[in-house]
Amino acid sequence: MVESGGDRCHQGRVNDMLQRAEALASRGNVAGAVDMLQRAEQAGDSGAARQLAVWCLSGRWFRRDLAASRALFGRAAALGDGDAAAVYRAFVANGTGGDADWQAAIVLLGEAAAHDPAAADELRLISAMDIAEDGSPQAVPAGSPLSDQAEVVHFPAFLTAAECAYLMAAATPLLEPNVVVDPRSGQLVPHPIRTSSGAAFPLANEKPAIHALNRRIAAASATDVRAGEPLQVLRYAPGEQYRPHMDALPGVTAAQQRVLTFLVYLNEDYEGGETDFPRLGVRFKGRAGDALMFRNASADGRADERMIHAGLPVGRGVKHLASRWIRAAPLVYG
Repeated sequence: MVESGGDRCHQGRVNDMLQRAEALASRGNVAGAVDMLQRAEQAGDSGAARQLAVWCLSGRWFRRDLAASRALFGRAAALGDGDAAAVYRAFVANGTGGDADWQAAIVLLGEAAAHDPAAADELRLISAMDIAEDGSPQAVPAGSPLSDQAEVVHFPAFLTAAECAYLMAAATPLLEPNVVVDPRSGQLVPHPIRTSSGAAFPLANEKPAIHALNRRIAAASATDVRAGEPLQVLRYAPGEQYRPHMDALPGVTAAQQRVLTFLVYLNEDYEGGETDFPRLGVRFKGRAGDALMFRNASADGRADERMIHAGLPVGRGVKHLASRWIRAAPLVYG
């Protein structure tokens, strides 16, 4: 579609308004900025509605309000904002800011698929899944233990080839250098222990297809889907690795401990890159679609030091891996 001069002029006015609202908030006049955006939203401006939704989601200028964010993303979607519509579908599917309604999310996705090729591809992927009315798998995936010393479980063919390809494609434009949690500050920082790139799919980016895969992970791990941290896709180029480390977190409550790690190998056309547990004598390299789950901590939140593991260096090719850390109870967002 060719953008007309009128469209460009309108977008310019919208951008100017959003910049003025941001400047007002930055100077401490949050009420004035919100009033400006609310008046524009009430007049039918989708950009203003989306900006208010983002502010309610981020909690940058005022207390986070997920219910208001969901409603405003829905309002922006109704006013024709495609990006807001994608976020709204994610929230309806995963239950952010209100009840989860899988069937309603699929209806919204079907409407988008009529004019959005990416939504059509996502809908086809979901249509091939054997799922229940809430998006959960009809059958619980079965796994096999790899160790008699600790809980390390292999799930063969956990994802289909199409699902692996979908995750790799979705992650590619979002990839950034990976970080680790600094044990002193609790902040995410770059560190030579981890030299890969990654892309995360937090709630606003957890499209219905990704949410369905997260529900499959929850079923296989016998956990609440809300206990999972955002799904990540990791990319390891030749020579990149994740040196020996533990996934359990320091200084957290037992309920917020990362008790499980769930990995899915998205491709197999590379050399090296095995997942190695030196203290268990287990070294694993899955075929494309295979999954690996292991327990990082006991029920009281104490880290299990036997679960030190590494992603060994890739020798040739590029390794892609999906990863989800799972807490003991539903994840509490800051």
